[in-house]
Amino acid sequence: MLGYDWPRLHAALNDLPAALLLVAVLFDLVGLRRPALRVAGFWTLVVGAAGGVLAVLSGLEAEEHIAHGDAVHRVMETHEKLAFITLAIFAVLALWRILRERRMGNGERLASVVVSVIGLGALLTTAVYGGKLVFEHAAGIPTEVLQAEAHERAEGHHHHGGEGEEADGHDDDHEIAPPAAGSAAAAPAAAADSTKPAGHTHAPGTPPHRD
Repeated sequence: MLGYDWPRLHAALNDLPAALLLVAVLFDLVGLRRPALRVAGFWTLVVGAAGGVLAVLSGLEAEEHIAHGDAVHRVMETHEKLAFITLAIFAVLALWRILRERRMGNGERLASVVVSVIGLGALLTTAVYGGKLVFEHAAGIPTEVLQAEAHERAEGHHHHGGEGEEADGHDDDHEIAPPAAGSAAAAPAAAADSTKPAGHTHAPGTPPHRD
């Protein structure tokens, strides 16, 4: 399906509904004092709840296609229950708003905002458990990919030519041997040594004599 399996599709369908529902709650809270924002909150809620249905359905399919053990299964079950609770809260709230939006009094409006805040708490908790599935248990990642990654991490990651290389080891590999006696390289050194005074020196004006 366009390169998406069910776990990837579920991950892709999660983000937008969650963001819309979060913004809907914020609109409702501000709308208590600014009624003009209630319309934006209403439509954001309706679209977010509809997207939540798709997210939950794709999550149920993803559960059947993810290789997992007991630890992942326990977290997955909790994530699933929270997702159903979250969807139920926002679905009921959206239906309530569709039927009563134009006739709500102040008390009923405040009650709907309280329900939306409760739904937001359930949404955030659902997201926490979804994050645990991915980041703590690597749910949705094929076993062979995990094994390959674990092998690479065990070997470590090496930077070539970086500052962390040992200078001593680098110098040991490039030690320069002294030139052999009688070689062409030794000749300049011998010539340089011949310019050095041998024995002792005399002050200027001293008559030559034998040592």
